[in-house]
Amino acid sequence: MKAMVQGGLSRVAAVGTCLEYGLQSGPLAETLPARPVTPYGLGKDVLRRQLEALSRTLPFSLLWCRLFYMYGPGQARGSLLPLLAAAAARGDEVFPMSGGEQLRDYLPVETVADLLARAALSPGAEGIVNVCSGRPVSVRVLVERWMTENGWRMRLELGRYPYPDYEPLAFWGDASRLFAVLS
Repeated sequence: MKAMVQGGLSRVAAVGTCLEYGLQSGPLAETLPARPVTPYGLGKDVLRRQLEALSRTLPFSLLWCRLFYMYGPGQARGSLLPLLAAAAARGDEVFPMSGGEQLRDYLPVETVADLLARAALSPGAEGIVNVCSGRPVSVRVLVERWMTENGWRMRLELGRYPYPDYEPLAFWGDASRLFAVLS
């Protein structure tokens, strides 16, 4: 990165993760401090801090896009919605999952790609920007919606799996800054 900036690159758009926020709850704004608790979140936070330090010594603008939850083509097979699709394809009658009360911020990967491109091309956009919908949805509602949209009929075995200890129950992005950058 340093060599590219020294070579004349004037703008860097990089991708972070909502896991940089750690265990903070509710609508998460970019003004909140990063408090990562996972190796992935910590790695992204360290990268952002290094890029910010570099931007203070070399002339370039930095846009750090914190992605929230996404789904769609290319998603890991062990993720919730691919597991749901696999269970439906096998003809399972029951889908085991957590209690489903977690509030999350989900977007289709195509929408995330569009928002990333638009933010990166927005003149003057710099600093941290959440790439999210700004609308929390419960995991249970998301699963039920997918089942309805795809005509899948399975009983949900709610509470089979515990809630993850690395995410709070309510965890979604504040999209105000994103909307301002894109307007």
